[in-house]
Amino acid sequence: MRFLAISSRPLLPLAVGALIIALTASILLTMGRVPICTCGEIKFWVGEVNSPDNSQHLADWYSLSHIIHGFLFYWALAAAAPRLAVGWRATIAILVEAAWEIVENSPLIINRYREATMAVGYAGDSVINSVADIVWMLVGFWLARALPVWMTIALAIAFEVVAAIVIRDNLTLNVVMLIWPIDAIRAWQSAL
Repeated sequence: MRFLAISSRPLLPLAVGALIIALTASILLTMGRVPICTCGEIKFWVGEVNSPDNSQHLADWYSLSHIIHGFLFYWALAAAAPRLAVGWRATIAILVEAAWEIVENSPLIINRYREATMAVGYAGDSVINSVADIVWMLVGFWLARALPVWMTIALAIAFEVVAAIVIRDNLTLNVVMLIWPIDAIRAWQSAL
């Protein structure tokens, strides 16, 4: 019996994380979010930002931002709680990312995106996209754990630069435009 208790302990954070993700999906459905794209398909990748498919499938250009979230959560939690098992740190990261997915899909933030950013027609994420965003964050979390810090920083910079070049948006610009919109940035982004 003791063997089961010891071997199942590392699974507890995984189980709690999965429960948080399932609860998040349930909350998003209750909020009226569509389960999958209204097109009736589930695509792995959507590269067109100004498309009704954006933020509706498993991956898009904004998935890079969620990977960077994972980098940031790994480093922040490693610094704030170095003695906490990495599985529990990942669970906390899931909780934070899940909370963001719920807030991001609230009418307040959807309207803010429409008013302040280039996402004029943004209607929120599908539930499958929100769940995938949490998974992309976990990919970033585990990459930050596995890779040297310099490589993770280089990846984050590369993701930001590529996204800025290709879609004229990235995590940094997204945060700036949500908090303190700058007309020059909005004009540059609109020229896409």
